[in-house]
Amino acid sequence: MTRIQGIARVAGIALLATSSAFAAQGAKPTNDQFIKEAIQGNLAEVQVGQLAQQKGTSQDVKNFGAKLVQDHQAANQKAMEVAQQMNVTPPQQPSSKEKATYEKLSKLSGEQFDRDFIQAMLKDHRHDVAQYKQEAQANGPAASYAKEILPTLEEHLKMAEDAKRNEHIANASGSMKKMQ
Repeated sequence: MTRIQGIARVAGIALLATSSAFAAQGAKPTNDQFIKEAIQGNLAEVQVGQLAQQKGTSQDVKNFGAKLVQDHQAANQKAMEVAQQMNVTPPQQPSSKEKATYEKLSKLSGEQFDRDFIQAMLKDHRHDVAQYKQEAQANGPAASYAKEILPTLEEHLKMAEDAKRNEHIANASGSMKKMQ
């Protein structure tokens, strides 16, 4: 092995170790960070749910949007109480990533809106369920909140999966009609 290859190998190992350390830090937010992200997520889900009620074409999407608004408003009231208990200043708006998702969806219409909305909800709720499960293993007010809200998020994930499945069934039957 040449000296340059050796240096490159050591640098690669160091980079991998640093990346793993950052990934580990990002994977488990602190209790304060968790509750702040929960509040931002709730705010975002309410906004996206309202958008789905306005722009959705399928009844599944409209119903899912209404469920998101109802459940995440209630979850946010609880999250705000937990933030107060923890002496955490709650965020007043969704994260920039969540705002970008809203902006993207707001520019869509028709079946494209429905498809992208469901995809966004699948991705978001898979992430949320994992984060809440992780937080639920801890102790304290944030963990109690996570345990309480987790079943609702799992229900939302199932609704998104069902809507996705129904979309595929509708698309398949539409394709069959076109063939006839």
